[in-house]
Amino acid sequence: MRLSILYFALGTSLSALASVVPSSKDRIVNLGYARYLGKQTYPNANAFLGIPYAEPPVGHRRFRAPAPLNTLRVSLEAKGNVVDATKNPTPCIQYGSNGANNHVGDEDCLKVNIWAPVGAKAGDNLPVLFYIHGGGYLNGAPAYWPFDEWVDHNPDVVIVSVYYRLTIFGFLATPSFNDPLYGDLNAGFKDQIEALNWVKKYIRNFGGDPNQITINGQSAGGNSVMLHLVSRQPNKHFNRAIGQSVWRAPMAFPQQMESLFDYIVNHVGCRMSTTLATMSCLRSVDALRLIAAYDSAATNNNGSRSINTQLAPVLDGQLFTEYPTESFLAGRFTQVPLIVGATTNDSVGPYTSHDSLRGNWPRLTDQDIEDIFALYPSEDFQSEEHRIRRAVGDSQFRCSRVLMGSASSTQPKAWSYRYDQTEPNSPYNSGPNYVGHSSENYILFESAATNPRGPVKFTPVETAFSEELVSYWLSFVRTGDPNTQKLGRSPVWPAYTTAARERMVLQQNARNETTQSGIFVETESQKEREVCEYIYTNKYVGQQC
Repeated sequence: MRLSILYFALGTSLSALASVVPSSKDRIVNLGYARYLGKQTYPNANAFLGIPYAEPPVGHRRFRAPAPLNTLRVSLEAKGNVVDATKNPTPCIQYGSNGANNHVGDEDCLKVNIWAPVGAKAGDNLPVLFYIHGGGYLNGAPAYWPFDEWVDHNPDVVIVSVYYRLTIFGFLATPSFNDPLYGDLNAGFKDQIEALNWVKKYIRNFGGDPNQITINGQSAGGNSVMLHLVSRQPNKHFNRAIGQSVWRAPMAFPQQMESLFDYIVNHVGCRMSTTLATMSCLRSVDALRLIAAYDSAATNNNGSRSINTQLAPVLDGQLFTEYPTESFLAGRFTQVPLIVGATTNDSVGPYTSHDSLRGNWPRLTDQDIEDIFALYPSEDFQSEEHRIRRAVGDSQFRCSRVLMGSASSTQPKAWSYRYDQTEPNSPYNSGPNYVGHSSENYILFESAATNPRGPVKFTPVETAFSEELVSYWLSFVRTGDPNTQKLGRSPVWPAYTTAARERMVLQQNARNETTQSGIFVETESQKEREVCEYIYTNKYVGQQC
């Protein structure tokens, strides 16, 4: 799956934002082991970019869990000087790094971007939003999704966005990694955990409250949110969660990823007589050769699917001992206030055949596929492509909303939504009224990373809609309820329950009025519930995610 590759290949430079003010007093944060100079990007917002949260995962640390930051090393390297944190770091190595996308990236990428109000200081105890970007665990970076305007308009929150290892550097898997002598499974996901550990220790220095952290992710980032909820990680450092278009990424066992591991090893010439020697060789190979090997596997595997190139967290027997669907159905997850939703036509097509379902679930039988498409009568759709998109999108994204919302509807509370505003530049749209995957990012981030021409000037009604969404989100971050500090024109967002099954439809005012909201409440259909319940019970589509 190639989620949002176009989106994540198009960033926006913070240099295009407001210039740095002459005085640096309010832009220096002292973490005890080092002082960092940030950049005032808006009147009320400071950005601190590329602050390390773990040791560089290079050399012998490649393919291993992140090592906690050696603060003594950082202190010695700073030599008493203020460390510059005014420029975005190089992103983690991306899919396509040696190809047309030309996104090289860097292995030394375990860093965070932090946006804080001007003048924020230790003791302010401002609520914290911890954002996990999407991109199919292949692409993406915090630089492409800036939060400057969120903080500028709402200078009572602190926002953190995490760089975590992608592609094979974060998610290479083999049964050998069950022994830490050779490597670690789920290194990229463990990066996120280590970043949360760092935030817990140091966010107070930026004015944040370490005891009031909301995790938020979209697409693969939403999948990460789901996995943080079900993981067996002790002492989780978050209190609330927001999942946008939660990708139900199939979770493999390490042995199911062995074909990719073997391909990489052979492609770079690292087949040795012992596993230890093989891993030593892999850790000495230039990073670009390794990502080129993965690119080759993904490119050459499109037809046969003989190699499992779908990179995502795996069932490691430690953090993850069962499929997330099983965890939610059984109530075995961290129960915190939750917002979860998807777009109206959430899918990443185009898809041309029923066999498209096998892109995520290659073990589906012909009978499985026939049974699934029987749930989608042709007469209900404008075209066969839309029918296929609906079937694939339900299993990948939309049914996460029903699954997670239903499981979280009693304790403590959940809120569900359907995002229904078209995005003019989306590569996933199929028609003028199609609301495809990632459409909400256009409004949430004022088109910063979704428009091939760069940021655009919003119309007044788009600005009004964006203000409503951000207010719901940050009300939840502050209080655990999207209604407490919503805008006056916005309707009350009812909690999702299995009895009423009400959710919010998020869309702008159809008459281009800025003083009246276009958002309204609807009831989840019985048909949607029945389809999703069938998907959950299918042994390949439901129980392997």
